[in-house]
Amino acid sequence: MTERGTAGGVQADETLIAIVDTLQSRDGARVTEVADAVGVSNSTAHRHLTTLRAHRWVTKRDGVYRLSFRFLDIGGYVREQNPVYKRIKPTLQTIADETGEFVGFLVEQDGLGVYLYSEMGTDGVGNDVRIGRHVHLHQSAAGLAILAELPRERVDEIVDEHGLPARTPQTITDRDELFDELDRFAERGYTQVRGDHTEGLWGVGVPVHDGDGDVVGGIFVAGPTHRIQGERFEEDLPRYLQGAVKEFELNLSFS
Repeated sequence: MTERGTAGGVQADETLIAIVDTLQSRDGARVTEVADAVGVSNSTAHRHLTTLRAHRWVTKRDGVYRLSFRFLDIGGYVREQNPVYKRIKPTLQTIADETGEFVGFLVEQDGLGVYLYSEMGTDGVGNDVRIGRHVHLHQSAAGLAILAELPRERVDEIVDEHGLPARTPQTITDRDELFDELDRFAERGYTQVRGDHTEGLWGVGVPVHDGDGDVVGGIFVAGPTHRIQGERFEEDLPRYLQGAVKEFELNLSFS
């Protein structure tokens, strides 16, 4: 059964959201499958699905309901509202071209990280990063870079709300260990992960600031351990990424 029930929420809205989540997690489902997952009757599930279909939020084929491209339209609109998104694309394209690795841009919203843009270099490897996907900030090099720039009181609030769940055996799951990592960022200006998000992928992250000096996101470069290691991991990539982000910030400040 899908977890539902936000304090002070409207039950019908909670059910509708749970149905949408179920259709996403299952890549589509029939009425009975939705009802079982959400914990409602078949008739209730059917009414909600009928409403969603009438407003083009879901499609139906051979009895299976799936989310429609209308969500893509809304997601694209939301992403376009981010003031940095359009301007940072050329920088990420350049980083991907010059490193040959996978590059991404992450922003923080409500204590979680959201991927807004990514580029695959010529040698980049596949991963499960998807535009719009949410991730715990401590699981990503870019997310750690964002956390390092936030007031420690805010970091504590984020940990209190979202916890420090493990994604891999390498993920930081201890609050003291997290703050030690953030302290290391203060000394060097970048973060490193060694399979924290995806086993076998190491990455470097750097925060991105606007003209007022506020952190607006983080950029990361990630690749397999046989390429991201040694001097390239410890010195070359961090130095290169810091320079690329600094150039972007300067252009952003004077544009």
